[in-house]
Amino acid sequence: MDIRTKSKIRARLNRVYRKTLSDEWIDDLCDFIDERKNKTPRKRPGWDEKQVFLITYGDMIKQEGEAPLETLRRFAMDKLKGMISTIHILPFFPYSSDDGFSVMDFYAVNPELGSWDDVERLEHDFILMADLVANHASSIGVWFNEFKEGKAPGKDYFFVPDDDFDTSKVIRPRSSPLLTPVDTADGPKNVWTTFSADQVDLNYANPEVLKEMLNVFLFYMAKGIQVIRLDAIAFLWKTSGTACMHEHETHEIVCLFRDVMDYCYPGALLLTETNVPHRENITYFGLGDEAHLIYQFALPPLVLHALHTGNGSYFTNWARELSDPRRGTTYLNFTSSHDGIGVRPLEGIMPDEEKLPMIEKLKEFGARVTTRQLGDKHVPYEINVTYFDALKGTKDGEDQFQVRRFLMSQTIMLSLQGVPAFYFLNLFGMPNDYSGVEKTGVNRSINRHKFTLGELNGLLENYPEHADILKELNKRTGIRRSMVAFSPETQQIVIDLGNQFFCVLRKTDRMEESIVCLYNLTNKRQTVMLPAGLTEFCRDMLTWELVDPDHIEMRPYQCYWLRTRFVL
Repeated sequence: MDIRTKSKIRARLNRVYRKTLSDEWIDDLCDFIDERKNKTPRKRPGWDEKQVFLITYGDMIKQEGEAPLETLRRFAMDKLKGMISTIHILPFFPYSSDDGFSVMDFYAVNPELGSWDDVERLEHDFILMADLVANHASSIGVWFNEFKEGKAPGKDYFFVPDDDFDTSKVIRPRSSPLLTPVDTADGPKNVWTTFSADQVDLNYANPEVLKEMLNVFLFYMAKGIQVIRLDAIAFLWKTSGTACMHEHETHEIVCLFRDVMDYCYPGALLLTETNVPHRENITYFGLGDEAHLIYQFALPPLVLHALHTGNGSYFTNWARELSDPRRGTTYLNFTSSHDGIGVRPLEGIMPDEEKLPMIEKLKEFGARVTTRQLGDKHVPYEINVTYFDALKGTKDGEDQFQVRRFLMSQTIMLSLQGVPAFYFLNLFGMPNDYSGVEKTGVNRSINRHKFTLGELNGLLENYPEHADILKELNKRTGIRRSMVAFSPETQQIVIDLGNQFFCVLRKTDRMEESIVCLYNLTNKRQTVMLPAGLTEFCRDMLTWELVDPDHIEMRPYQCYWLRTRFVL
């Protein structure tokens, strides 16, 4: 390892562990990392307008007699090859709960999904993203069994707070107990469980835990994973008397993962998952030395509110205040995922008197609401609903514009600065899965329906509405991938044309390649004029129509991507 990299790693570790680590331990860790450095150049993920993610479980589609990962690969090759560049396979390891996020063995593939050979076949055709579930592990997993039995190495891997540890300021994402009693060979202990009793937090105050997770991190990249998602990373470090979120040590550890990635697998990408208020979320860019990508967690509820009310003022104001990320970093834009639609990201952006009526109305569309503990109260944490059914109506109730609203939501996501990501069910516009909730008792199951291959093919063959959504999203994504204006590096200028509209200019250095993305957020016809500075000639790239920028008539929920020259 070169002196500069070694010095950087040493400095990170000293800031985390307050110079308590021996030089010998640090030297051994650097040698450990150096031994795992990739010796064979790999294809780079790419960082342009062609980068489009798919978020999916490994068994979203099943075919009898075939590993689900192989079924997913064949479906993606058949239906999505020209649309998707990167597939995020949600945790595909042996697990005990939370649909994969309670990992029992970090080094194995769940045999119900396939094998590492199946993962590597997928990697041959697509860039792959995988989760490093860094914060916690299963209560019946390999390490926790060692913890209970007092055996190395797991006996020191989990966080047991001291009796005088002050938890009064801890911020919770759940309403379940923070501490869970466990019988061990050394007597009863209270382990820290941020998310559930089955997901026990790891103890990063033990540097051997950090070394183990770095090994897992490098193992995944050696298997061909080129984008790593750091799950629930904000909760990593615990300090008495604090919120136990976003601690200085947590940011240093994220930086360390980035340093190791850049040294061992240059070109790979690091994504942080921090479902928190926007101002906290963006801190994980660091000084350009933490995440390459962060989720735009405020985007799903803001788009939903704009289309729910026909008023885009909160969305427009937020988008106008977004700063351009440093070069080499950007946002991951999405409207929904395997989790619910978080409402914490709206803190500081939208008042409760706007947010809470929307949540209540969505219950009429079948939504469930998951809460978190805040003092002695339970408050909304996320809305559990498919994005398609969240848009079956507005604040005034259901109407005939569900498909139009849904397509607009996905088109807005495609047009914003950053990298877009589709959740698998959004490819077809799927309704709420009430039977899934009834079966599992888990609110999030409402948006986690899984198919047999025959069922999915039958859906696309027999229900034109869903097939047409896939066809139209494929078309619009193809247009996006062909235009340099939608590169993550291209400038974004939000134009305020009134509450009924959302408008953003993606401005390139070559005037004729710039795009004005214009959206009518209402269920009524609207007329609008583009600001002075745009030339008289505009062509809509979605329909190839010519449009007069001085008098644009828009149908309910109509989208325009206008290619124009400008003198702004």
